[in-house]
Amino acid sequence: MAVLEEQPVLHFNLFPPVGPEDWEYSFAVAQVRTLEEKMFNLAFFTEMANAGGADDVIEMLNGTEYAIAASASIEEIEQMLRDRRSEARDLFKNLITDEKIIEFGMARSDFVNMRLVIRRLVLEKPLGTDYCIYGNIPIDEFEQVFEQEDYSTLPAYLQEGVEAGVLGYYKNKNVRDIDIAIDKAEAEFQLENAKKIGSIFLVELHKMYIDLSNIRTMLRIKFTESEDMDVFMPGGYIEPSRFVQCIDIGYETMAQAFAATPYGYIVETGVNYLQKENSFLKLEAACDGHLLGFLKTTREITAGFQPIIAYTLAKEHEIRMVRMVLTAKRNGLEPELILDRLAV
Repeated sequence: MAVLEEQPVLHFNLFPPVGPEDWEYSFAVAQVRTLEEKMFNLAFFTEMANAGGADDVIEMLNGTEYAIAASASIEEIEQMLRDRRSEARDLFKNLITDEKIIEFGMARSDFVNMRLVIRRLVLEKPLGTDYCIYGNIPIDEFEQVFEQEDYSTLPAYLQEGVEAGVLGYYKNKNVRDIDIAIDKAEAEFQLENAKKIGSIFLVELHKMYIDLSNIRTMLRIKFTESEDMDVFMPGGYIEPSRFVQCIDIGYETMAQAFAATPYGYIVETGVNYLQKENSFLKLEAACDGHLLGFLKTTREITAGFQPIIAYTLAKEHEIRMVRMVLTAKRNGLEPELILDRLAV
């Protein structure tokens, strides 16, 4: 009962504010609005999910920017999807005029690359070539730093991330601990720099990211009966201690524990599906749906960098959903399972 009595007090009901308009971006936002009209809606994804097979989905994609030959290999399809992601990120860099926001956005790729490198280092594997080129650190420079094990030339946020990732691994020699440690370092960096930039939208967005990540972690810990509670990230709207407390209560009261937060529906949906199907599909879909719902609220402003960031993130999500449907169809998954994971 103590958990229910410690409901957090938020300054919004479902979605936080996105901040003021900036008329410097009026033309850029007009471009984004045109592109948004071309994005796939739920009806189209549902049709894809109900298609007979991967070839039928590929045929449906003809005439769209995801067009690919019916005989295309998995590698060719993956390259096409990477190209679409590169186009979205190039557009972001071209439309945003504030260099701090560009660097902030590109730091995501730095953390992705760092995860790959540290995993390979601790497992004594070759560094490889499958890095993301959209970071602040050029790939050749990134590889050189890790080959020489001289991290002093890296930005401070990456130096801290490297240390956290390596220490995280050697604590239990568990590769998953690398991700946990770097996730925390990245969340701290993103939130701290969102505040430095002075953007209400970026601060609210990353606090929401942290909460959604902690909700996923909470249910996975409860389901697997893990005893590792030092995995929740601070900085969200909801304190990490609250997630720890909720692990000890029954599934049936978990949603009630989050009723006064924007996440009651997410927890209820995730718990119900988890109990029924032993799967996190609906939880992932609900988390994605909530984030997309927030991004859509940027349509309420006429000009500003917020709609550009929202479009970039929504486009990356669309690309992931296209990949998911194609992969599921290639592996013969039932339409119901695909639909359970969709979030648009």
